[in-house]
Order: sequence, then structure tokens, then C-alpha cells
Amino acid sequence: MAISLSKEQKQTQKISITPQLRKSIELLHLSRYELIQKIEKEIQLNPFLEKNEDEFFKDGSLSLDEFDFDFSASENLKDSLFKQIEDLNLSRKDKEISKMLVGSIDETGKLADSIDEIEELLLFKYRYEEIEENLQNVIHNLTPNGVGFRDYKECIFLQLRKANLSREVFKISEKILFEIASDDIDECFNKLSYQGYENKDIKKSIESIKSCDLSPGLAYETTNYIYPDLKISFQKNKMLSAQFVTDNFPSVKLDEDFINDTQNILKRTPNKELSKSIEDAKWLLSSVKRRNDTVLKVGELICNKQIDFLGDNPLKVSPLSNKDISDELGIHPSTVSRIIKSKYIDTPKGIMPLKSFLISSVSKTRMVTPLQLMDQIKKIISDEKKPLSDQKIVHKLNIRGFGLARRTITKYRKKLNIPSSRNR
Repeated sequence: MAISLSKEQKQTQKISITPQLRKSIELLHLSRYELIQKIEKEIQLNPFLEKNEDEFFKDGSLSLDEFDFDFSASENLKDSLFKQIEDLNLSRKDKEISKMLVGSIDETGKLADSIDEIEELLLFKYRYEEIEENLQNVIHNLTPNGVGFRDYKECIFLQLRKANLSREVFKISEKILFEIASDDIDECFNKLSYQGYENKDIKKSIESIKSCDLSPGLAYETTNYIYPDLKISFQKNKMLSAQFVTDNFPSVKLDEDFINDTQNILKRTPNKELSKSIEDAKWLLSSVKRRNDTVLKVGELICNKQIDFLGDNPLKVSPLSNKDISDELGIHPSTVSRIIKSKYIDTPKGIMPLKSFLISSVSKTRMVTPLQLMDQIKKIISDEKKPLSDQKIVHKLNIRGFGLARRTITKYRKKLNIPSSRNR
């Protein structure tokens, strides 16, 4: 068979990222402080940019010099937790497990990794039950109250456990959080009232639940360097309003007179570096505005999706994913991921990370959060006359349209620390 060389032309389409597009993408994932640092640096390096001094640090805002940008809130929280662990008289095993658990806690105080993942990180030296026990008996007793929570109900429970509540009010709170299979506050009130509990105790319990901090790690005294990008509030008609927080954010403008003078000179004596500096200055202004507008748009959509949770019902968190947001706004899911990274929002419940509002659904046929599924499993098991296998629980839920697999039920039953039907 003869081999011959030949030339041929082909047309292909491909996406190429320009340097400026790449820089715009990089701006999206910068935190507020990182962005301010970048702007400050550009102002120093680029002679065509200047700061609106009248608008920067207005209303008594603090100067950038008063912030330590290298200060990491999560590291400070973790340092405190590590010190507390060292002060406890723990065995070598418990100390090792505790430190791994603390290492998996994010800046809000939430345990970001599952017990399964932590078991793997510990190279399976310790059993799932030992790690779970350490979490409950050691980590959950550290300060700030609520640290190490895995979902918002657990976060609330850990804080109420250390609050100065009467036995009756605490008992009602436990029922609302873990026994009543509903995330509607009014429905919880009616059910408890029907069960014979005093209305005043039910109201006090609900108010206590609403007053809990859902990001206890951010309330830690050394995390005051975290400032939100967005702030939401509710109008009189209960409609949600979102704004980009301009306090402490530099207002930058072009030095138009200097640009005009330079461009006149460039007509006679071209200079690539000066021309590029002018373009870079214009790009920075437009890109920062576009970045902030996009953060606001995504944040506003997320908050509207979680309006019940942010309003008057801390038990109701709706399933929401990157893809849901990207489909609605017409942007790529990876763009959504960059936008919500290291972004915080000031809500009526305190400062919270945007990413904490994204909760995936465990079902492909209906929107069900892991928390809602665990509530359903708990309700079915509490009502069983004889122990039901995971397969029978699946059957009961799938009749209602959940569309779940048996292994999903097994996974979340174990998370609830409920034994199998054989051991119940």
C-alpha cells in the first residue's frame, strides 16, 4: 500500500478567549476585598485612573489601611477551635478526629464535608460512628454556639440547647425542628396548639428559632473583616429589595483631561504602552461595573428563590442549583460558580455566604432538599407499626412521586443516626 502526502484545507469553529475576556472572568471570582485590592493597585499603576475621593469612605466608612486584607476569617475561627480542642483533656484518638472535623468547618461554622468524606480523610482509621460521636460530644460543645452544624435545623438546635430556655419551650422547639413533618411555621403552631401546648410557649419557641444566627462562624469576634457585597431588605408590601453595598467600595473614574491630552500627543507620536494603559483604564471601569451588576443579579435571584427562608420561615430552604440560576439568567453554570464564590450578603438573619443558599435536590422528579427528605424518613419511621426496611420506605415515598433509589434512603437514614429495620 502506497503512502502519499497531500494538503487539504478544513474550516473549523473554536472559541478563543481574548486576554481581556480572561481578565473579566478572573474578576468574577474575586472576593470584595480582593477586588478592592486590585482596584487600589490599578489606580497606583495606571496614571489615567483616579479615585472619587468625595464618594469613597463616605458616611464615616473605614479606610482600607484599617483592614488587614491578609486576615482570613475562616483561619481565625479555626485557630480558636483548635485552641479549644487543645484545652480539653482528649484522648489521642478524639484529638485527631476533632482536628480533622475542625479542618472541614467553613467560615460560617458549617461542617462542609460529610462524615463519610471525613472518614475517608482519616484513612478509615476510625469508624463512622466514632466520628459522629466526636462531632456531637466535642465539636458541638465548642464556641461559638452552633459551630459544626450540618444543616440549618441542627444549627438552630445547637444554639437553643445553650440558650436560657425553659424546659417546655425547648421541648416545643425540638418538636418543631425534628418531629413535625412540615417546614411551615403556621402549620407547626396549629399542630402544637392542637396537641395541648400553651400558645405563649409555642410563640416563644418560634421566636427563639427565628432569632438564631444561621452563620455562627461569621459572628465570631475576629471575623469582623468580612463585609457583604449585597444587602437585602423587605419593603412594606413584603417584596424583596436587593442593593449592591457601596460602603468602603472605591469609586473610580477616568482622568478625562489627561487622556485627551495624551491622545493628542499619541496622534503625533504613537506609543503602544500609553495606548494600552488608556484601554486598560476603560476596561477596568466597565468590567468592575459589569461584575458588580452580575453579582447583584445573581444574588437577587437567589434571594427571591429563598424568600420564605429569608422572610419569616427559617425552616424552609428551597432546592436551588447553579444550573437553575444559569438557566433562568442565561449564563453558564461555571459563571454562576465564580460569582457566588467568596461573596457575602447581608440579610435580616445576618451576613451569610451566597453559596449557602444553593442546595441540590435529592430527587430527579421533584424538588426535595436533603433536609426535607430526612424529615420524611423520620416521619415514616416514627409512624411505623413494625420496622420498615429501606426498600419499603422507598416504596412509600416513590408512591408520592419522590423517584428515589434505596441507597439514597440508606444514606440519609444513616445521617439521622437511625438503625436499620433489623436493629430497630
